[in-house]
Amino acid sequence: MKNEKEEHEKIDEKVKKDDSVLAWKISAIGAFVLLAIVVFYSPEFRLKWGLSTVGNDAKIAEKIAINSGDLSSLVLPSEGVVLPINWDNLGKKMIDAGVIDAAKFESIYARRGGLSNEDKKLLYGSNNGNITINQQNSGVVLNLLWAFGLANKNPVLEEGPMVDKKYGGAGRFASTGGWTIAKGSAMDYYSKLNLVTLTDKQQDLVERVSKNIYRPCCGNSTYFPDCNHGMAMLGLLELLAAEGVGESDMYKIALKVNSYWFPDTYLTIAKYFNNTGVSWNDVDAKEVLGSAYSSAAGFRSVLTKVQPTQNGGGGGCGV
Repeated sequence: MKNEKEEHEKIDEKVKKDDSVLAWKISAIGAFVLLAIVVFYSPEFRLKWGLSTVGNDAKIAEKIAINSGDLSSLVLPSEGVVLPINWDNLGKKMIDAGVIDAAKFESIYARRGGLSNEDKKLLYGSNNGNITINQQNSGVVLNLLWAFGLANKNPVLEEGPMVDKKYGGAGRFASTGGWTIAKGSAMDYYSKLNLVTLTDKQQDLVERVSKNIYRPCCGNSTYFPDCNHGMAMLGLLELLAAEGVGESDMYKIALKVNSYWFPDTYLTIAKYFNNTGVSWNDVDAKEVLGSAYSSAAGFRSVLTKVQPTQNGGGGGCGV
């Protein structure tokens, strides 16, 4: 009986060892399969071995850029962004009206290396079509749109917070008092020129969208354009509305423009979203432009969650 018991114990021990070895083999195989799947579907592997489809190449390249921390090409594309507006001869019209003093305008940029031929065409030319904004001309575009937003007749300027008596008058803000390159006072042109006229529906769209677009230098929305960036954005929204651009696209365009005007801010915000697993190209533009991210206070909150990115670009609230 004793020998039989010992034999059973040996068999049980062998079975346990065999089960343990089998479990180890299964685990090893599972781990290998999982690793193979991860490697095979990684963007780098698929691009290297030509396994991606043409339709997915852009998204795969984007993921590689994000994973390497290079967000600049997504937030600030070097080729620029085309603004679907009809600039035509608006620069010339504003010079003729006096809201832009051409000599003062050129003098400012002479100290910054001078205006390019394309810049001069926007300032003096006729038959301009769309404007392409990029890192090189973002300041010029900002000032041109600032002048337009200041001078074009619009109810936002005449009935909105800018004329609220508690602020002491519309001329007391950076967007008005800071415009020093007109012939005479900036307030001589405040909402005075019929450069672009909107329908009631277009005006409603401008007002609705303007209330949801903030900028990180201030705590106010574009509906309260108390600084140059706000006034320029108001002008851009008017021009977009006049061209029939829809609300969703207006937010997308505004985010791209704000990014050129505040590159460090939006590179940092993009980094924050990337850290949460959201690609910059997949963010909700309206959400990002809202006070939670794009206002001065909102951006300060973002900075408590991510290290700032320094690009070295962007301008202040003056010409």
